[in-house]
Amino acid sequence: MIQTKMIHRAALAVALVAGVSAPALAKNPNVGGAPMYETKNIVENAVNSKDHTTLVAAVKAAGLVDTLSGPGPFTVFAPTNAAFAKLPAGTVETLVKPENKATLTKILTYHVVPGTYTSKDLMALAKKNGGQADLKTAEGDTLAVIVKGRSLYVADTKGNTARITTANVMQSNGVIHVIDKVEMP
Repeated sequence: MIQTKMIHRAALAVALVAGVSAPALAKNPNVGGAPMYETKNIVENAVNSKDHTTLVAAVKAAGLVDTLSGPGPFTVFAPTNAAFAKLPAGTVETLVKPENKATLTKILTYHVVPGTYTSKDLMALAKKNGGQADLKTAEGDTLAVIVKGRSLYVADTKGNTARITTANVMQSNGVIHVIDKVEMP
């Protein structure tokens, strides 16, 4: 116990001497083969993930780049390319057309929750409420956060459930949680 405290104090001292704050010692997970930096915003990081090219294209088509680059904070449940591929054939191609911008914006903002909710926060909220908690999205509807064992899921109002596959990708303006399905408002 004493040795562990000494190691933690030594690590903190090294960090302080190096001019790094203690939270910066935690390393973000790589996403889509790319490093994610806490000093960059959601869009700056997402554009580097090879697993999120469809999401980035959709964000651009919906005109949400400036919003998601803004101060936030935001919690984004970010579907992967594979998640978008699970939608019926032609869905993504139809949604990114200019005439469908309102529908695309509604779907994308349904994946954004104002505030910063880490997996620990989401787990605590859900456990406090019997294993499930509702979060109000930027779109205006709710997403349910569900705890199953040690895993976190989000469910849309239609009952479709997505698993959080990579949690706590910290950003300068919030946090990203990678999910394996696209949720629908």
